[in-house]
Amino acid sequence: MTLPTARPFGRALCAMITPFTADGDLDLGAARRHAASLVADGCDGLVLSGTTGESPTTTDEEKTALLRAVREAVGASVPLVAGVGSSDTRHTVRLAREAEAAGADGLLVVTPYYSRPPQSAVEAHFLRVAEATGLGLMLYDIPGRTGTRIEPATLLRLAEHPRVLAVKDCSYDLLAATKVMARTSLAYYSGCEELNLPLYALGGSGYVSTVANVAPRQMRAALDAFDAGDTAEAARLNGLTVGLVEAMMSAGLPGTVTAKALLDAGPVREPLQPAGREATDGLRGLYEELLAATG
Repeated sequence: MTLPTARPFGRALCAMITPFTADGDLDLGAARRHAASLVADGCDGLVLSGTTGESPTTTDEEKTALLRAVREAVGASVPLVAGVGSSDTRHTVRLAREAEAAGADGLLVVTPYYSRPPQSAVEAHFLRVAEATGLGLMLYDIPGRTGTRIEPATLLRLAEHPRVLAVKDCSYDLLAATKVMARTSLAYYSGCEELNLPLYALGGSGYVSTVANVAPRQMRAALDAFDAGDTAEAARLNGLTVGLVEAMMSAGLPGTVTAKALLDAGPVREPLQPAGREATDGLRGLYEELLAATG
């Protein structure tokens, strides 16, 4: 696998759901089919066992089995980034080594949550993981979920490590992202669909998208237009996705729940609950509107 340095894991990445059977068990057949479909529809990288993949409620063994199954389905040319983050550094290191052995191309590592460590401890955590394998890291900055952001000064120091390659940015701080991108070679991936195009225009490398589970071509289209030099068309195409993005990501239900409601990909694991009929009907209506508008 050879990718430009500025896009170490691809450009249009899907934060893939983890399909379950009706009984709540891991559905590897459905995972293979979904992964292959996403790649066929324009995703050039997949992130497994992230928040959207219900990593808090899947076992270590399930994470490994999912990674092996998806690798089998998409082949060696598609970058697979494995979510290995946890609140426990030792556990994160073990997951990182298991992901490397199972065929991951990179590691998504979230800031340790709940314990709210100071920045020195956050930095030490990431460095421990970076030293544990030969894989590149995508640091996941999502303070709204973890309670702790990765401060820009911390990112500047971490960027000096040769295996710290990228950031999945959910900080909602474009100024900080711009400052870090200007001073480092870190690849910035938007983790918030509403900022996909703005961050890309500022020099970002792409996105890691939950909505791409159901609309991979539509999410990619705005970036394709931007790369072609048609910024007006990029803005138009981005605008077409707003209704579905808002309903899936900002209407009170987690993106995992809304994506699975649209895909009929089995249940979510508790404590999550499935979307109700009214919410599902509303999502489906907006999804069909998007399909009609984009062909």
